[in-house]
Amino acid sequence: MQWRMKLPMRKSPRAADPEKKETGPYFLTWLPIFLDYLAVEKGLAKNSLSAYQSDLKHFGHWLADQEVDLERVQRIQIVRYFQALRTAGISARSVARALAAIRGLFRFLVAEKHLKHDPTENIENPKLWTTLPKSMPPEEVEALLRAPDRNTPDGLRDAAMLELLYATGLRVSELIHVKVEDLVMDAGFLRTIGKGSKERIVPFGDSARDTIVAYLEQGRRGFEKHSDPHLFLSNRGRPMSRQAFWMKIVRYARQAGISGHISPHVLRHSFATHLLENGADLRSVQMMLGHSDISTTQIYTHVSRARLQKMYEQFHPRA
Repeated sequence: MQWRMKLPMRKSPRAADPEKKETGPYFLTWLPIFLDYLAVEKGLAKNSLSAYQSDLKHFGHWLADQEVDLERVQRIQIVRYFQALRTAGISARSVARALAAIRGLFRFLVAEKHLKHDPTENIENPKLWTTLPKSMPPEEVEALLRAPDRNTPDGLRDAAMLELLYATGLRVSELIHVKVEDLVMDAGFLRTIGKGSKERIVPFGDSARDTIVAYLEQGRRGFEKHSDPHLFLSNRGRPMSRQAFWMKIVRYARQAGISGHISPHVLRHSFATHLLENGADLRSVQMMLGHSDISTTQIYTHVSRARLQKMYEQFHPRA
């Protein structure tokens, strides 16, 4: 399906009332059209569309406060906006996400010939990952995986979720949407739909497979109350929610004596870090994580280098 919808022609609100400032409301009229384009042509997921909408609304209101028309936005206004975000304590990652949304909108308007220039050209992304992503040492991961009581249906389900998360590096949103039919147990891999509705194949090892088989044979039947196809079900027979699984990880971490911040994403980081530390190539890790850009995956090489540096300084006699 090709994008052909044309944006509405602007009517000048100031011809009727020159004192009325309508930059903000006018900016917001572009949002549903741009978001439709992202959904139809780019296949963005609901969470991504919601983030784009939020970031663009914030930018539109800022333009209204500055009394800047959309057509007259220059690079300097873009820079000032991001400076304002940083001054307000917004993280570099959130600023980068906002820049991606704003850049996408202006590129769209230029491509549709409703604007003559893109003020976001040549604006670099703010430096991301000012702190390295947290990952767990292998012994802590092992302690976490041992924490659930595998003699109970709940514990067996939770153990299968933790095993599969660490074995595949799935995002938590991908994990809770895995269906039984997505698993190819004999070959040891699963199909998942990631960001941008892109399907990928991810392998998993014997430990995860054995735990999943035990859960399917001994645990899942007790949760299967509505013939739901999802692999991991709650006690109500519905798919496990992200929030519920997050709380389970925190509880099991404390039970295993693990302190500090813990989340499903920490296990994803650990998956990638441990693969690279044990010799996996970056491109393979990129494919398993579902990163569209390998530069996103390269952060894990920095994690490995940081650990090497720390070990060197700790153990080398002349460090």
